[in-house]
Amino acid sequence: MQNEKVADSVRAVDRALEILMAFTSNDYELSVADLLKRVELSRPTLYRLLNTLEQSGFVVSVGEPQKFRLGPSIGHLAHVWTSSLDIGVVAQPMMHRLRNATGETVALFLRQGALRICVAELPSAHPLSFKRGVGYQEQIVLGASGRVILAFANETSNALEAYSVNTKLDLELLTSELTKIQKQGYATSRDELIEGAVAVAAPFFNSAGQVAGSIAIFGPSVRLKDEQVSESGHLLVAEARLLSAALGAKNDFL
Repeated sequence: MQNEKVADSVRAVDRALEILMAFTSNDYELSVADLLKRVELSRPTLYRLLNTLEQSGFVVSVGEPQKFRLGPSIGHLAHVWTSSLDIGVVAQPMMHRLRNATGETVALFLRQGALRICVAELPSAHPLSFKRGVGYQEQIVLGASGRVILAFANETSNALEAYSVNTKLDLELLTSELTKIQKQGYATSRDELIEGAVAVAAPFFNSAGQVAGSIAIFGPSVRLKDEQVSESGHLLVAEARLLSAALGAKNDFL
């Protein structure tokens, strides 16, 4: 009898979690009819669980006809989670796999306004290699690791023009390149910031679906030919998707 009660409690928790996970950034308000399409529950069971979740602050009911949205208790948990989140630590498995696969330096960048800053780096073991170091900052319009962030940030022409001040970049060519990067999923640069260096970078996203930064590899042009660049680009996109998911991004953002 005790085992049956435990099993019933576990099932109730599973069902409650299914209800919470039915909400997305696009569907943040759902009616009972909407929820019944997304979870395999009877209407009485759904109402009972919604009532329990509402009493605990995990959902709130709004409007007429009645709809439900996530409540303040979810916000509390999100705050606790994000406060304890160290992106540099979360990204370590992805960065190690990339370095093992490519043999090149791997770096993680976060956006800071018109700049991007390196927050983690795994140097290449090759005698001939490139590294910038944690704390390195650069204009976001320069280099693959910066422009790949811009490509997915939906910036206005005025913003791009402002970011390009004191550079030799042509705004029309920059806009065209950002469009290409969006379609390709990753960015590349050669001999741009360091002579003889090649960079390949892909973006990663936060739980709100916003581009948060980039993950990149750096290496000499003698090793990173066109074929290696293409292979590295696809590896970066795959690992960046895993990093985005680890940061809470949903599939519809990736």
